Amino acid sequence: MSSKAEILNRIKANQPDLVTELPDLNLLGSENFDTLETYKTVLKGIGGDPVEVSNYQEIIDYIKANYNLQKRLITTLPELSEIASLDWNNVDPHSLQDVELTVIKAHFGVAENSGLWVTDDILGQRVSPFIAQYLAIIVHKNDIVRTMQQAYERIGNQEYGFGTFIAGPSKTADIEQSLVLGAHGARGLIVFLLD
Repeated sequence: MSSKAEILNRIKANQPDLVTELPDLNLLGSENFDTLETYKTVLKGIGGDPVEVSNYQEIIDYIKANYNLQKRLITTLPELSEIASLDWNNVDPHSLQDVELTVIKAHFGVAENSGLWVTDDILGQRVSPFIAQYLAIIVHKNDIVRTMQQAYERIGNQEYGFGTFIAGPSKTADIEQSLVLGAHGARGLIVFLLD
């Protein structure tokens, strides 16, 4: 028997059991902390701004006070049609190059990293949160989970064509060893925490 065959036979004879119990991940996130406060703290730490609101009118008022309504604002939410365009979903994604603010809604958020889960069914165009100068995402306060493990349980076996977690504005730290926000995407992120 050649040395190669001998090595392969030894490997074959020393295989681990095929049934291995997965670790219990329920312990993760079981520690007692304020989910909403943790979310806001982490979001601020990575360059985003949390804004607590009670209704869509407060979101409209905030946008009117903080953004130039003469520039292009887009949204997928009919509740915001007073200030932002709704009829852009089926256009060429390249035509979104001049968008100042995109407002979308997230399915849920994650406290430990301030990630927001969005899928193509609520984005309109996949490029919409990444091409705008500024991004605003609405999430219900009671739709914030503590950990990514809980987030993946929530996603489960959902069907979607595209999904991503968005956390904070675009950023890079490879330019002269300093953090630069807005280097290759949205320059700012506002998260409206809706009651």
